Amino acid sequence: MLKEAHDFRDVSEALYELITPLGEKDYDRVTLFRDWTVNDVMQHLHFFNYVADLTLSDEEEFKRVYGKLKAIQEKSGSLVIATDEMLGGLKGIKLRDAWRDYYMAMADRFYAADPKQRLQWVGPSMSARSSISARLMETWSHAQEIYDLLGVERVEQDNIKSIAVMGMNTFGWTFKNREEEIPETVPHVRLTAPSGAIWEWNADNADDMIEGEAAEFCKVVTQTRNIADTSLKVEGDIATRWMSVAQCFAGPARNPPAPGTRHP
Repeated sequence: MLKEAHDFRDVSEALYELITPLGEKDYDRVTLFRDWTVNDVMQHLHFFNYVADLTLSDEEEFKRVYGKLKAIQEKSGSLVIATDEMLGGLKGIKLRDAWRDYYMAMADRFYAADPKQRLQWVGPSMSARSSISARLMETWSHAQEIYDLLGVERVEQDNIKSIAVMGMNTFGWTFKNREEEIPETVPHVRLTAPSGAIWEWNADNADDMIEGEAAEFCKVVTQTRNIADTSLKVEGDIATRWMSVAQCFAGPARNPPAPGTRHP
């Protein structure tokens, strides 16, 4: 059983509750993430939930659907345009409801899956556990754009631990993705979970250290906050460099938002 699937559902439900009061026009409001609208964010989450779910049952259909998306993206030069076309222009409240119906059923399918089942993806294959954890991470990080837009402070839960783990697991990849030498030593990371529990990695490293709230660490590794806009304590050259460019999501190397441009 995959607990992460229910964590994905719960994070999605929190976002659903946030956007439920919105009217149709609110979905056209522009967020601070690449000028994406609320519609753009929700289409992205819904479509990539769908293709991730396909990998559980029909790899050939996944390849066909994702290949079609990429062809439209290459022609239009825009992932947003391609996703909108793939979803037939589904927007607003109808999009919200379709997204919710889908993720609820999808969460149950992943919950019952073999955690070690290998699934095809746009990059290397991954386990079912990693796949649903990635959907949790994407939902949580893109939701932040809407929380910020609406001026709402999210109430965090310990279901973000999977995101912190992804942040730790992508330490080396963050540097490799930027064609930089991977440091031999991973910093000591000591995080306080929303519940007050302590999550800790690499405690034997006294030279490089990151300490603070787990939610802030997750915001940094998902690039929804600049490290300068958090209260995380960072010491050591390796830790400082990592936190300046940390990236736990796939794709080309990207830089975090500039200091002060995304606000708590």
